[in-house]
Amino acid sequence: MKITDVQPIFVDRYLFVQVKTDAGITGLGESGAWGFLEASAGAVQTFKRYLMGQDPLRIEHHWQYLYRWSHFRGAAIMGALSAIDIALWDIAGKHLGVPTYQLLGGKVRDRARVYYHVFGETQAELIQGCIDAKAQGFTAVGHLTPFLDDSRDIPYFKTHVEKIEDAIETVRLYREAVGKEVDLCIEIHRQLTPSEAVVLGRGIEPYHPFFYEDPVTPDNLDEMALVASKIGIPIATGERIHTIWEFQALLQRGAVQFVRPDVCMVGGLSHAKKIAALAEAFHVQVVPHNPLSPVSTAACIQLAACIPNFALQEYPIGENAAPKNEIVKSSLRLEDGFLIIPDAPGIGIELAEDAAERHPYRPREVKTRLHRDGSVVDQ
Repeated sequence: MKITDVQPIFVDRYLFVQVKTDAGITGLGESGAWGFLEASAGAVQTFKRYLMGQDPLRIEHHWQYLYRWSHFRGAAIMGALSAIDIALWDIAGKHLGVPTYQLLGGKVRDRARVYYHVFGETQAELIQGCIDAKAQGFTAVGHLTPFLDDSRDIPYFKTHVEKIEDAIETVRLYREAVGKEVDLCIEIHRQLTPSEAVVLGRGIEPYHPFFYEDPVTPDNLDEMALVASKIGIPIATGERIHTIWEFQALLQRGAVQFVRPDVCMVGGLSHAKKIAALAEAFHVQVVPHNPLSPVSTAACIQLAACIPNFALQEYPIGENAAPKNEIVKSSLRLEDGFLIIPDAPGIGIELAEDAAERHPYRPREVKTRLHRDGSVVDQ
C-alpha cells in the first residue's frame, strides 16, 4: 500500500488533511494551528513532497522523519504533522479493520466522561449555561471563565480588588447553581500575572474546582510551577505547547496536575500517547484539549480509550448541530455526559463529500483585546 495524495482541505474554521492510498483507503486528520491554518496548510504541502509513494503504515518512522528533517518547528508545522499522523492512524485502523485505539494497546474503558462548553457575556448567561448543561446530563462544565466572555472590541479595565472579588463571587455562584453534581473546570485563558493567579486561586479554593486552567501564560514554565506551589487546587495546562520535551519540563517542575495535550497540535496520536505515558509516571492525569471540529473529538476519543490516566474530555458546544454535524459523518454517541467508545475502524469519522462547498472557509480575524490605556491584554 502506497500514499497517492495528501490534501489539505479548508472547511468553515477548520483545516482537515486527507491522505489517500492506492488501496482505496483514505485517512482523515485535523490541524490544531487555529489562527494559523493557512501556514499549517503550507506545511502539509511541504510534507507531501516526502509522503508521496510512501507506505502509510510506517507511522513512527514518518513522524520522526518529518519532525527532524528541517530543524525548525512551531505551531503551524506541528499542526500539519498532527493532522498527517492522525490520518495515518486512521488508515492503519481501516486497513486492519479495527478502531485505531486497538493498535495503541486496546481500550481500557468503555466510555469517556466529557465536559461541556459554557459561554456567556454576562454572569447570568454563564450561570444559566451551567444549569442547562446539568439538565442535559453533563457532570462537568468547562471553558468556564470567571471573567465573562467579553467582546475583544471592548477596552478592558478593572481595579485589582474588583477583578479578583468579582471572579471569586462568580465561581461561588457557579457552585451554588449546580451543587455537588457537576464539576467546574475554571478557564482563565492566561489572563493573570503570577501574583494575581495565586490570589484568585486561593480565593476559589472553597468551591473545589476540578481544575484551574492556564492561570498564566505558558511562556515561562517556572511561573506556572510557582502558582502551583502556592495554591490548593489542581492546575491544568498544556494546550499551547507542542512536544514531549516541553511536557517533561512542565511535569518535572510540579507545575501541572492535569496535562492538556491537543492531539491536533502535539504531533497527533503518536506523540499524544507518549505525553500521556510521561504524565502517568508523575501520577498526572490527561484532559485532551479540543476546541476544534468533530474530527478532533474523534481523534481524542481514540486516545481516551487506551490510556489509563485519562480524566476528562473537552466536548465543544455544537457537536450535534449545524455546521459541525454537516461537515462530518461520525460514529460518536453521547450518553449521560459520556462519549461511548466507538468500534468503527480507524478513528470512526469521515468528511462529508460536500463539506467544503456547503461551508466555505472562514479565516479568523486578527484581533486582540486592548486595555483602556491602549496596551494589549491577554484574553
